[in-house]
Amino acid sequence: MERIASKTIVVPNMADDGAFDEAVKGISGIAHVASNMSFSPNPNEVIPECLAGVNGLLKSAASESSVKRFVITSSSMAATRPKPNQEHYIDENTWNEDDIKAAHAPPPYEPSRAWAVYGASKAEVEKAVWRFVKEKKPGFVANSVIPDTNMGLILDPTQRGSTGALVRRLYQGDNSGLLHLPPQHFVDVQDTARLHVSALINTDVQNERLFAFAEPFNNNILLRTFRKLRPDAKIMDDFHDDSINDLSKVANERAAELLRRDFGRPGFTSLEESLANNIQGV
Repeated sequence: MERIASKTIVVPNMADDGAFDEAVKGISGIAHVASNMSFSPNPNEVIPECLAGVNGLLKSAASESSVKRFVITSSSMAATRPKPNQEHYIDENTWNEDDIKAAHAPPPYEPSRAWAVYGASKAEVEKAVWRFVKEKKPGFVANSVIPDTNMGLILDPTQRGSTGALVRRLYQGDNSGLLHLPPQHFVDVQDTARLHVSALINTDVQNERLFAFAEPFNNNILLRTFRKLRPDAKIMDDFHDDSINDLSKVANERAAELLRRDFGRPGFTSLEESLANNIQGV
C-alpha cells in the first residue's frame, strides 16, 4: 500500500492575519473543525476571535488555486437551541437567532450567558462561510456538517472530549454533567466524521448544510439502553421527567443518504450501537 505523506503545521493564533497562508499551500480540501470552547459568557472574548479565524482561513483558501473544497464543522446550536416539547422543523433555513440576540445583549455577562455565546459563535461562524461564498465567489465549494450531541467510540482514553466523556460518566453513575441536559438529538461521532469526508470528496455535494441528527434521546433513554447492553451492570435509577421530550423534526435525509451511499452504512448509527462503543473497555 502506498504511504501517504502527512505534515503538521502549527498555527499559534488562528485570528492572526495570514495565519493559514502556509497551511493551505498545495492542498485540495479543508475541514475547519476548531472553535473557541472556553464557554466564556463574554461575547467579546469569543465571537470576534472565531470570526477572525474562519474569515482568515477562507481568505487563505481563496488565494490558493489548489483548494477545491471547504467544510466547516458547525453545530446544532448554529441552528437552534433544544426546545423540549415544542414541535418545530429544522432545515437549511433554520438559524439560532435567539442566542445571537441573547449573546450580544448589554452586560453584565453572567455565567448563565455562556451557552448563548457558544450558540451565537457557531451560528455567526457558519453564516460567515456562506456570506463569503456568496460575495467572493471563491474557486472552492463549501459545505457544513451540523452535528447534535456526539456519542460513540472514544479513541484516546486520556483525551475523552466533552459529550463522549459525559455519557461514559453517566454509565459509571455520575450524572452531574448531564443532569440539566434537555432532550435533543444524538449522532455517533464516526458518522459525523464520515459526513465530513462526504462533504469533502463528493462533487455532487455542493453548498449544503448536512444535519448530523440521528435520533432524539433523553437521559432516561441512555440509562435504559445501558441496562439493555449490560444487564448485570449497576446502573443508576432514571432521573429524567419522561413527559419532556424532543419533538423536533430535522431535515437529515441527505446526511443519511450519504452515509448509505458512501460508506455502506444503514443510515445513521443507532443509539444502542453508539453507546456500546462509548463504554468499550469500562
